Amino acid sequence: MKIATIGLGYIGLPTAVMFAKHGQEVIGFDTNKDVIASLQSGHIHIEEPGLQEAFQDVLNNGLLRPVSRLEPANAFIIAVPTPHTEDHSCDARYIRQAVQDVIPILEPGNTIILESTVAPKTTTGLIQPMLEEAGFTVGVDVYLVHCPERVLPGQIMTELVNNNRIIGGVTPECTIAGSVVYQTFVKGEMLLTDASTAELSKLMENTFRDTNIALANELVKLSAELGINALDVIEMANKHPRVNIHTPGPGVGGHCLAVDPYFITTAAPEQTPLIQTARAINSSMPEYIADSVDLITNNTAKKVVILGAAYKGNVDDIRESPALKIAEHLQHRGVEVHVYDPHVAHYAMNPENAFAGADMAIIATEHDEFKQLSSKLLTSMASMRVFDTKNIFEGQQEGLSYITLGTLHRYTRRSQLHA
Repeated sequence: MKIATIGLGYIGLPTAVMFAKHGQEVIGFDTNKDVIASLQSGHIHIEEPGLQEAFQDVLNNGLLRPVSRLEPANAFIIAVPTPHTEDHSCDARYIRQAVQDVIPILEPGNTIILESTVAPKTTTGLIQPMLEEAGFTVGVDVYLVHCPERVLPGQIMTELVNNNRIIGGVTPECTIAGSVVYQTFVKGEMLLTDASTAELSKLMENTFRDTNIALANELVKLSAELGINALDVIEMANKHPRVNIHTPGPGVGGHCLAVDPYFITTAAPEQTPLIQTARAINSSMPEYIADSVDLITNNTAKKVVILGAAYKGNVDDIRESPALKIAEHLQHRGVEVHVYDPHVAHYAMNPENAFAGADMAIIATEHDEFKQLSSKLLTSMASMRVFDTKNIFEGQQEGLSYITLGTLHRYTRRSQLHA
């Protein structure tokens, strides 16, 4: 097969590399000319373990070609961004543009696969009509499939191969065509279904996690009021064989958990009060962290260093990052905020400048680099306080105040009403 991957971001580029790695001829297309230029010179533009080496191999052997102009192919994989609009509904403009780019070079027998996460009914409600208006009969002339990505940043190269894959065709013939494409490298089970079921299944996977995290974050707020360690409660509760409370944190980021539930709630607002409440709880956490800083320091914090800009540990993705929202809340209160992240070029400053004279360090991202902090950095602070919202810090330093989401009640006045 000749496969064209449209969109070379966090999902599209690893997907293109994986197809090429398994012997397929692949062209990678992106409208960002800087991305194409970087790839053509042999350098990837995102951070993902194992991706640079794999990309270099398939680039060198000619199986993957980054291009700035789309070419005919047997299969077209659309992996473009799907941000949300101001009302949180799915913004499908990049998908629409991708389909418009494909139609002029589409040939009978081609397969169009949408990997981007979308609102329910997007495949049949948006893409299918566009193809039919162009004169194609879906399921006869061309095959249209939704195969949502289901991988974890930091483990993409492994999970692309080993995870189960949802294959949602508009017709049964489309489903078969989609499975043929992914059989080239997927070792996981092919979960054959229809396009709309595939769309909602992907959304619910992330909504389940978002809702569970919201429960954990609500427990943090409750426990701080009652003077109880929330992390101890979660550890004890999870000893039950049928309980799995997720880990609380400073909020939920990334394109998936912080966005996908909205695609459901805007499609059916009256039927989704629980999902909406969970979203509101997780969205409130950055402000809650900023409020906690005020309480811990008795409103005296003048400078705070936030450790991490990425939404997740050991990656460079800052989309919907809670860390950056915490920074905004603190800045609005007049606090001087320094964000340090060795994985994100824009925030990879000199950490000594960030720590010097700080009244608090907030660990907002679980990067390995933040599990230990040097004595030199800590002692340069005006007040040695580490507020670890990820519960990862392993260091020790005499005179250090170490605060977690479980021990907030010891450092704030929230629990005094129940003392």
